[in-house]
Amino acid sequence: MRIKDILAMASIQGPARSTAERLQRNAHSVQDVRKLAAKRLPKSIFDYIEGGGEDEFSMRRNRSSFDDWSFMPAWGSVDNLDLSTTILGGPSSLPFYLSPTGGTRLFNPAGETAVAQAALAQGIPYGLAHLSTTTMEAVSAAAPNLRRWFNLEPIADKVELQGVLDRVTRAGYEALIVNVDCRSIGHRERDYRNGFTAPPTIKPKTVVEGALHPRWALGFIANDAIAFPNLDAEEPTGPLASSPDMWRTLLAGAYEPTDWDDLREIRKRFDGPIILKGVVNPADAALAAEYGFDAIQVSNHGGRQLDFMTSPLDVLEDIAAAVDGRIEIIVDGGIRRGSDMIKAIALGATACSIGRPYLYGLAAAGQVGVSHVIELFRDEMTRAMMMLGVRSIEELRTNGRELLRHRSETSPALRVQAIVPSPPIASATPTASAKTSAPTRTSYAESSL
Repeated sequence: MRIKDILAMASIQGPARSTAERLQRNAHSVQDVRKLAAKRLPKSIFDYIEGGGEDEFSMRRNRSSFDDWSFMPAWGSVDNLDLSTTILGGPSSLPFYLSPTGGTRLFNPAGETAVAQAALAQGIPYGLAHLSTTTMEAVSAAAPNLRRWFNLEPIADKVELQGVLDRVTRAGYEALIVNVDCRSIGHRERDYRNGFTAPPTIKPKTVVEGALHPRWALGFIANDAIAFPNLDAEEPTGPLASSPDMWRTLLAGAYEPTDWDDLREIRKRFDGPIILKGVVNPADAALAAEYGFDAIQVSNHGGRQLDFMTSPLDVLEDIAAAVDGRIEIIVDGGIRRGSDMIKAIALGATACSIGRPYLYGLAAAGQVGVSHVIELFRDEMTRAMMMLGVRSIEELRTNGRELLRHRSETSPALRVQAIVPSPPIASATPTASAKTSAPTRTSYAESSL
């Protein structure tokens, strides 16, 4: 074959003219972006994003639970495909929002501001963490038209609570995300091994890692100290300052004991929508609906809290049945593909949320990297919905379950295991619920035997 024939068959690609173009060429999935982030960050910082609690089973199960579901497309034309929807009564161009994450400027100096601007450009909401490293006011100023939600750790002291809520309202945050899964901080062993303690421990390998990642190190040194300026009722004045107590709050956990009465107090004092984040028990989901909350976020905190905690996807159908359409259901944990979001919505979620994926984008390329990750999800959802024969998110919520099969429903061996009852126990007296409940799928633990 002659050279001119080869040139006629292929185009010669010049150097990328922008970071966005470079990402489009080289980062075709969240996993690709993750690899770029791993190169940009020192290992201890990357591990802070990646790590889970104890043996990290919960974190792994979050991911593997999606593998248990497969698609059964329905044939038909798909025209006017629309990914837009409403979340908490407001518009979103996609059926997900960016979840709150603490310590975000550790991964890129632009931190929460870059994330907020990417969310605004993409037309989706953003949740700012209570333990964010940028003031809520600065985020509002950087993205004034963004649908901004604020993540609040429950506060038992009523005066302090009201002060923080007043500040949130003044800063223009339309909704609250209230954590209910942080009564204690998870035992994140990667962080302890890396010296990511309260305050951080500088080890020889910490210095070496910084030297091997000069761009990150220079950005860290040249910018304001990592601090947590949204813990108080008043906006801080002057440059942000770090302290051992602040690091203790982030890494060791400084959470007050609270109960349903404290949650109802927040509901009474805040006029906007409230999401309870960290609900995995159907009974708690039903209580949230009864007490007037607007949504729950089915979440095990990305597997970073209690290990061997159930994955959100594994309990999603039960939770959807418990709330029976009374409140919205948002799901996070293990989502890495647009197809994962489609599965979650088909199983009963109103919308989804991502954390680690957009942090990979932030670490890899700042605001452009976050936007690229959002675009990856947009493209993947579009392709999957076209191939499934689904035109809209509302159609997916209504009819999507018919397009899914769990592996226990498709594997003969697992199907037999799921439907064959255990031998009766002579002395047992069935309860009323046992008499009327429908057969359920085999559990993950059973199907793994």
